[in-house]
Amino acid sequence: MTGLTANAVLKRNYLFRDLADEAIDRIAALAHRRAYEKNAIIFSQGDEGDALYGVASGRVRISASGQDGREVFLNIMEPGDTFGEIAVIDGLPRTAGAIAFDDATLIVVRRDDFLGVLEHEPELALHLLKLFCQRLRWTSDLVEESVFLVGPARLAKRLLVLAALHGRPSEGGMELALSQSELAHFLGISRQIVNQHLQQWRKQGWVRLKRARIIVMDAEALSQVADETAAPLRLDA
Repeated sequence: MTGLTANAVLKRNYLFRDLADEAIDRIAALAHRRAYEKNAIIFSQGDEGDALYGVASGRVRISASGQDGREVFLNIMEPGDTFGEIAVIDGLPRTAGAIAFDDATLIVVRRDDFLGVLEHEPELALHLLKLFCQRLRWTSDLVEESVFLVGPARLAKRLLVLAALHGRPSEGGMELALSQSELAHFLGISRQIVNQHLQQWRKQGWVRLKRARIIVMDAEALSQVADETAAPLRLDA
């Protein structure tokens, strides 16, 4: 198996930042590594929250499904990121599912072991609270997008956010290893609508399109789309 060691994953992650080396070593000693092939299910929405996961190599897609079976992508986790902490803490079923976006190697810390460390590390508990707040703000942003932004604005904003979080410099822009179908899943809209807007922006030089790749060339222009086509907020008495 390749990728970051358990210690490296923990030290790079916000959740474990500022912990003493002894505490990180103790958590790392509890972790084991597990390999997943691309598209393998790590856990499903509704599963028991029995472990905390950290990405050593590859990427992991976090998604949720509604009662109608439609899947919406929520986030992408990369090396150094942790996920699955909500169900680990409250002991309730998973609020979302996790699937290997690429071939991936994860470090896994069992719930009982993690809670045992948490009881003796107040700094870790504080970081965990801050991480929960970050997750809540991310979810709130997704809700606001779906309620207050029309199609082009939602697409432009989500593309910019994903490029900022996961993009890599390429050809004078920020390249996302993301297909149009996957981008559509992030928004909960059809691939045809995504393709329609992307092709228009390609002609204007704002993006470049490759196979399973999208390169953001003009972030300022896309930001203007996100602002100018936002649906007005209605306040009903």
